Amino acid sequence: MGRMISQLVLPFHLLLMLGVSLASLNDHRYNIGDEVPLFVNKVGPLNNPSETYQYYDLPFCQPGELLPEKESLGEVLNGDRLTNTLYQLKFGVEKDGVVLCHKKLDQNDVSKFRAAIIKDYYYQMYFDDLPFWGFVGKIEDELWTLDGKGPKYFLFKHVQFDVLYNGNQVIQIHALSDPSNVVDITEDIDLTVTFTYTVRWNETSIPFENRMARYSRDSGKPVNRQIHWFSIINSIVISVLLMTFFAVSMMQHLKNDLRKWSSGDEEEDKEVGWKYLHGDVFRCPPNMPLLCAVIGAGTQLLTLFCCLFILAFLGVLYPYNRGALLTSLVIIYTLTSAVAGYSSASFYSQFIETGWERSVTFSAVLFLGPFLVLQFFLNSVAVSFGATLAIPFGTILVIILVYTLIAIPLLALGGIIGYRRRSEFQAPSATKKCAREIPSLAWYRKTPGQMFLAGLLPFSAIVVELHQLYFTLWGYKISTLPGILFFMFIILILLTMTLSIGLTYIQLTVEDHEWWWRSIFRGGSTAVFMFVYSIYFYCKSNMSGVLQTTIFFVYNTCICYAFFLMLGTISLRASLMFTRHIYHAVKSE
Repeated sequence: MGRMISQLVLPFHLLLMLGVSLASLNDHRYNIGDEVPLFVNKVGPLNNPSETYQYYDLPFCQPGELLPEKESLGEVLNGDRLTNTLYQLKFGVEKDGVVLCHKKLDQNDVSKFRAAIIKDYYYQMYFDDLPFWGFVGKIEDELWTLDGKGPKYFLFKHVQFDVLYNGNQVIQIHALSDPSNVVDITEDIDLTVTFTYTVRWNETSIPFENRMARYSRDSGKPVNRQIHWFSIINSIVISVLLMTFFAVSMMQHLKNDLRKWSSGDEEEDKEVGWKYLHGDVFRCPPNMPLLCAVIGAGTQLLTLFCCLFILAFLGVLYPYNRGALLTSLVIIYTLTSAVAGYSSASFYSQFIETGWERSVTFSAVLFLGPFLVLQFFLNSVAVSFGATLAIPFGTILVIILVYTLIAIPLLALGGIIGYRRRSEFQAPSATKKCAREIPSLAWYRKTPGQMFLAGLLPFSAIVVELHQLYFTLWGYKISTLPGILFFMFIILILLTMTLSIGLTYIQLTVEDHEWWWRSIFRGGSTAVFMFVYSIYFYCKSNMSGVLQTTIFFVYNTCICYAFFLMLGTISLRASLMFTRHIYHAVKSE
């Protein structure tokens, strides 16, 4: 019995090990002279925020033994590689011009530093869990050099740490390089460089609870506030006008249709095309296992997004909380596998009694399969470049174990529960044996035309905030806030549902009863516009290089594909609810 309990507990213990340890107030209290933890993390070009390398890939001063910090799964996936350093910052102890090391640089080392300066390399460190950045060096064009033989490349050899504290707690830290304390590395010659640093401590009244606020302060600037308000007002106007138009026009049409149907007038009855489809509209859709897999994966992703918003509102997710977002994604996606299995199996079992296992299996691989293929390709590219984004083999093994021991059993459990709690699909009208022939449709009534309309309007409502979100994902500043993102998320869902219902009604009026898959493509079409906009965003940015381009498009493809499945599921659910309602009204008449 004890062995069985330990076997059951092991997978969830493994899952908890992936979590991020959230520091309390007591973890960050120091006495004068206490050593405050300082770690170097990574370096990379300024214009390519995702292209990062280990700090000691550049020939900085190294301690005798490199001791990597133990990291969570999310930190590893995020490309963080925290390591010890020779810098020593003790709480409340100021230092002035302390020698870090005397570093002998050969021609290869000089060349590495110069290449880094050309690409505007920065470095990132963590001090008491606070991230801060600094630049490796600077370039002086020939107009600014005394001999006019520019450009010249200078390596910063002195850094000043300005620390703000409140009581016995660290609040902020900045790394400032002295532009006059540099060494010329324009030529490939051997050099001996003395690296030094200074530490300054200043008191502040900022409370410890607000010390992370400065990282999201950019979103609170007046200009950005105006952009956010413009985005919100634009979305509200579009949503209200669109939903009002559809509600009024559809209610009027439906009332007229029902009146004509109940009157029994043959001349008027000919105009009511959608009522003739009562024997076909609820016919079992083609590729049923795949359709149910879309519903399962889409419902799981919708649950995932909602959980992330809840964590953000609870303060668990905040800017630069190392690895918290990616760790949360892995844990929540694993636990919500039961949602995918239940949604897929329960919907499939309404139409067909056997074979629900296929739909559950498809729902497991529908999103994760393409995602893993793209991640394998990205990881291969990252390994070839030696980037920190390359996932170590041990981490890959942990992810496989988590999915095998936790996600798959939960997926199967959800499928079993969905199958056993199944109910027969209650169609308002009986389905005919032979499908009704669909008349020839105009081009704008076919799938591509409806996808364009169904995707363009929601995209136009969220495009401003989407731009800010891309700035946050592919930049260094937090340009949006969870509350605003959640509001736009609700707007997107409402618009998707409204357009799905309206376009489904239009489709049925021309006696086209194949609405199941059409509703999924209509709802997911917004994701196509998002991907096209990501291409435009990339072209307008300063990002470049094979590695950064690969990272950008792999991640955006995964994000847009997730939105396609999620919005497609929402659209299908809305269309199903609508068709059931109107044909139930016809049956009542």
